[in-house]
Amino acid sequence: MSTIETIKVLAEILRSRNWQMAAAESCTGGLVCAALTELAGSSDWFERGFIAYSNEAKSAYLGIPAKLIEMHGAVSEPTAIAMAEGAQVQAGVNIAISITGIAGPSGGSIEKPIGTVCFGWAIRGDSGNRVLSKTMHFTGDRQSVREQARDFVLSELLRLLKN
Repeated sequence: MSTIETIKVLAEILRSRNWQMAAAESCTGGLVCAALTELAGSSDWFERGFIAYSNEAKSAYLGIPAKLIEMHGAVSEPTAIAMAEGAQVQAGVNIAISITGIAGPSGGSIEKPIGTVCFGWAIRGDSGNRVLSKTMHFTGDRQSVREQARDFVLSELLRLLKN
C-alpha cells in the first residue's frame, strides 16, 4: 500500500472514531506531518506536529526529562515512548506517534548504526492508553532512511488500529 493510500485509510478510521492524532518527529524532520497534511481535509483528524530535533526541544516541547535522554540516548525506545506520550498530552489527542533515529550519513555507532530508528505509538481508546515502541534498522542514504521511517510509522499505526 502506498503512503497516501495508508493515510487515506487512517483518515477514515480516525474520522469514524472521531479521534485526532499528533506526531513527534526527530530524524524525519516533518516528513510524517507533510505526508499527513497532503490529504485534503486532514484538519478533521490531524491536530499538530512537533519537530523536536535537539534533545533540548524534546524536553521543552514534549516534556521529556533530560535524565531519560541521558540514560538511554535520544535514539532509544524509552525516548520514543516519552515523545509519543508527550505529544499525546501536549496536543490532547487520542493518538500520537513518534520517530527518533540516525538517518546518516554520520552519527552512527556500533551499538546504534546509521539507519537505526526508534518509534513510539500512544493510542488512547475505550480500554485505556496503549503505548508501544519498536526499533527498526533501515538501509540506504539519508533520504531513504527518513522515507522508510515515515512509511513504517504510518503503516504500523494502521495495523495497530485495525487490531
